Order: sequence, then C-alpha cells, then structure tokens
Amino acid sequence: MTTDLTRIGEHVAEHPDEVLTSLYHHITDIDNLRSCFEELDGTKAVGVDGVSKAEYRRNLEENLADLANRLKEMGYRPQSRKRAYIPKPGSEKGRPLAISAFEDKIVEMSVKRVLEQIYEPIFLDSSYGYRRNRKPHQCIDAIGRTIQQKNINHVVEADIRSFFDRLNREWLEKFLRHRIGDERLLRLINRMLKAGIMEDGLTKASEEGAPQGSIVSPILSNVYLHYVLDLWFEKRVKVRSKGEAHLFRYADDFLCAFQFKDEAERFEEQLKDRLEGFGLQIATEKTRRMEFGAYAEQNAKRRGEKKPTFTFLGFTHYCGRTRFGHFKVKRCTSPKKLKAKLREYTEWIRKAGRVQTTGDLMRNAKARIRGHLNYYAITDNYRSCSVFRYWITRITFKWLNRRSQRQSYNWERFNQMLRFIQWPVVKIGVHLDPFRA
Repeated sequence: MTTDLTRIGEHVAEHPDEVLTSLYHHITDIDNLRSCFEELDGTKAVGVDGVSKAEYRRNLEENLADLANRLKEMGYRPQSRKRAYIPKPGSEKGRPLAISAFEDKIVEMSVKRVLEQIYEPIFLDSSYGYRRNRKPHQCIDAIGRTIQQKNINHVVEADIRSFFDRLNREWLEKFLRHRIGDERLLRLINRMLKAGIMEDGLTKASEEGAPQGSIVSPILSNVYLHYVLDLWFEKRVKVRSKGEAHLFRYADDFLCAFQFKDEAERFEEQLKDRLEGFGLQIATEKTRRMEFGAYAEQNAKRRGEKKPTFTFLGFTHYCGRTRFGHFKVKRCTSPKKLKAKLREYTEWIRKAGRVQTTGDLMRNAKARIRGHLNYYAITDNYRSCSVFRYWITRITFKWLNRRSQRQSYNWERFNQMLRFIQWPVVKIGVHLDPFRA
C-alpha cells in the first residue's frame, strides 16, 4: 500500500463528510499498478484473452506503461468477462462467476485499493464481509456474545435473493457520489460494470448487477448495502427500538437480534419494502423470525416445539448450556453444508484419482481437509469436525482402492500412510469465549 493511498484513509477519517474530487491519479500511478500486479495470484483462471500473469510479466514495464497511458487518456476499455461455474449446494449448474482478463484484474485491484481507503473509515462495525482484518469468525463471535450478554430474545435471519445480479447501478452511482466527486473514477467504475459476460462464445451485456467474482464487486456491494441496510438499521430501526436491536451483516447475508417480539416483527415487515425500494428482493425461503435467547429452549419445550436454531455463515447456532448451567450460544457445522462438502470431496477424488499419483492425491486431500478444519474447528464444534474427518478418511480409502482391480491398501497399511503424511487431526483452532468483555 503506497503512502499516498494511506493518506486518503487518514483524510477521510478526519473529514468524514467531505466529497473527494482528486482520486483518479492514484488509479493510473504506474507504481501502484505494479504493486497491484505483484499482489495478484498467478494461479487463478485466465480471462477471455487467455493471458496469464507469467505472460504479462514478460514485457511487464512496457505493458504497465501502456496501461497507465490508456487509463490517463480514458482510452482503457475492460474486456468482457469469461463465465465460469463453481459447485453450489442445491444447484445443478453451480454458482456463476465472472473471470476478468488479467490486465483488467490489475485495474480492478487499483480501484479496489482506492475505494477501501475511502470507505473503510466510514463502514459500520456491523459489517464484516470482504473487509480488511475482518473474518467470519469475528462475526460469529460477536453474535454469540451479543445474544448472551445483551437482553436478546428474538432473531431475524435474512438473505437477499441474487443480490449481485439485482444490484441497481443507478442507485450505486448515487451512493458513490456521496463520497466521490472525481468523474473519471466514476466513469471507470461504470465501464467495469458494463463490460459484459462471455459465455459459449457470445457476449451478453446487462443493465443491472455487479459481476460476482470480480475483484472490485465485493467493495461495491459493501458500499451499496452500507446505505441500503446498515445506515437504515443504525439510524432508523435501532433508534426507534425501545429494547436491544443489533445487526450483523456478512456480504449479503445478515442477522438481526431484538429484545422484543413486536420490534422483530415490525423490522421483518419493513425490511421487504426497504429492499424493494432499492431494486432488491428478500429470499423468503431463507428469511425467518424466531425466539432465540436464554429462555427460548425451555419455552419451545413447553409448547412442544423443536429446539430453536438458525444457520449463519455455514454454522447452525443453537441454545446450549455451559458446564455450570449458564446459557450459551453453541454452534455446529450446518448439516446441509457438511453433506455438500462430502459430496464435493467425493466428486473431486473420483476425478483426481484417475490422473494424479498417490502422493499428489494425498497431499491435495490433506490440504482440503485442513482447509475445512481451519474454518469449522471452532469452540463446541469438535463432534461435527470429527464426523467430517471420519467420512473423508473412509472416502479416501475407498477411492484409493478403486485405482486398480486388486485392493491396494488394507486399513493397517492405509493408517500407516496417514501417520507418515501427518493426516490432519481435529483440534479446535478458533476459541470463542462468549463471556469475555
């Protein structure tokens, strides 16, 4: 991060209401572009032009000088993005992603850096997704501590349907103009959004939405929801509530906690109209209100209902007790997410087992299970992680032995190999202490 860029953030923190009019030179600065180039991952998929980071590096200085000149003269035009799909639970086709050309990624990274310096000082603490030094575990921890330490009795979990596809660009430009007065930067962002998507050889342009998968889309989505949701909740909903009211948002998924039932009901009713006013739609099948708090479990039991739970950021949150009998929010891996991860792993090893050596296969398998545990191995989730590890181990044993007609491994030999390669074991890596200050 260059010193000049850092000064933007310092200036915004000191003058939070000022509109910034001189920003574009940061985008075109060749040192900043070079830094963006170095930061990009060269192993990612290439865009429609097929140019990789290694190829772009061959004439790096000439390429960057040419890019900087085109940006300065407003002659830069982003290429259309290549459509790709990644696995998504409940969808046969998968989640659509837009892959930018490598040069476009450099420009997107440059724009992202500038926008982060402008908006990080003014984003609210309730926003966690796609932000520096903020992780999902911090959001999960804040939810647990709030429900346990505050007088919370009701929760509204919500999701916005196809948020990135429905984001209204006219509203986005209005929101950006609250902080940005540099017309060239606004024009560049508009060109990025209108670049179009190439799929099956055809380029399709759209008049709304932000390309999911683009480097700059996450910060733009946070700007959009900062004005549509975060500020509205903070300055309207929370101020007018007689009891406790708290918002926790991670990207377009969010959760709200209330003290009183009528205020939770009123928020749920108002939320639909609020989102529709900005071109968004609530996903009704993923949105619900429930009683959740210190007395929710015993109240549900008295009514003959199931224990109240809600799912957020891949975890099922439920009411539990400490060993001393105090109320505590506990979490386990969402059963839906657990099954999806096992299906995904099975599909991967089925294909990889045909082309990879045993050594490569086991190294990649080890990395996959470790990645899962790095995220899900949190306080109170030991059992779900152990179940995941158990089934991954059995699936791996099964597919290793399908590589030849006769059995390659028995369990004794297989376990010896697991010990040799130091197969991951379940250890709680993220400790959430809900009773700390």
